Amino acid sequence: MNPTTSPSTDFVAPPLHEDVKNGKRVEHTPTQDDLSEDHARARPVNRGIVQVQPLRRDEMQPSYAQTLPVSDIEHGCYGSMINCLGAIAGGLGSIPCCFCCPNPFKTVKQGSVGLVTRFGQFYKAVDPGLTKVVELPLQSILTKDNLQAQIESVIVWQVTNPYRAAFGVSDVRRALIERAQTTLRDVVGSRNLQSVLTEREAVAAEIEEIVEHVSEKWGVRVESILIKDIVIPPELQSSLSAAAQQRRLGEAKVLAASAEVDAARLMREAADILSSPAALQIRQLESLQAIAKTTGTKVLFVPMNLFGGGGSGSADNGIINNVGMQQALANL
Repeated sequence: MNPTTSPSTDFVAPPLHEDVKNGKRVEHTPTQDDLSEDHARARPVNRGIVQVQPLRRDEMQPSYAQTLPVSDIEHGCYGSMINCLGAIAGGLGSIPCCFCCPNPFKTVKQGSVGLVTRFGQFYKAVDPGLTKVVELPLQSILTKDNLQAQIESVIVWQVTNPYRAAFGVSDVRRALIERAQTTLRDVVGSRNLQSVLTEREAVAAEIEEIVEHVSEKWGVRVESILIKDIVIPPELQSSLSAAAQQRRLGEAKVLAASAEVDAARLMREAADILSSPAALQIRQLESLQAIAKTTGTKVLFVPMNLFGGGGSGSADNGIINNVGMQQALANL
């Protein structure tokens, strides 16, 4: 079989290359580079498989690592001497068998960023840094309608600028908690209790907007603030439950009264329909048929209007002409 037409080959062998030099056509055998280029062009493209590349480290988490030039930091003679002694002690402490000097290496746990200072001056930052979750303690808040409620919430935040978070405020975690608690009191205090209970997301969004504006100065980004639980006193729960129950009872009474009005209207329409002479005659005939189904002697008082005429002479003709009466009397 010709190898150029074999289905097992990956590409078709290229023909002899032709070059034009000085107006003449020159044929030459393809080199390895030509074969590689033709093979790359003839290789079929697999369009059914999606290849997913793994995430790089900088995509999984941001990097805060940086080192300031040590030559820019001036310590003086005393600082240089202490720095030299510290370097010697650190070198000895890095030896596993040397217990007289402290270990110079400190572990930076996942979820935090290491900031290195020398004589109180920052000069180095090491990774990593992740999002943190802080639960705000349960606190009693007075609403706008003078009702007391205990609210428990949680704040999710992330350090975006470690330098500001460490040196811009003494305790960024404590400052963030205090700010969130104060804002929570202000926002809840401006709303009624019913609004707080039914609009939790709106309350949390308002708190997040206020806290985020302040936290940017501390190198912290607030991702979300959530209200976990709202606890109200048992007495208030009983009163709210009683009010809701009375409201439901009132709605039930309104529905019952509306149903009675509709029923009375339908009965009035039915009475108007049944008060017609034709309807009365039909009901009389139905009554006669019901009586005829019973056993025993029957005495019937037949109204005169069932007969065709008003006198005795025309009674027979009226009974004869009334087919319904004939059927009723036949069943007796």
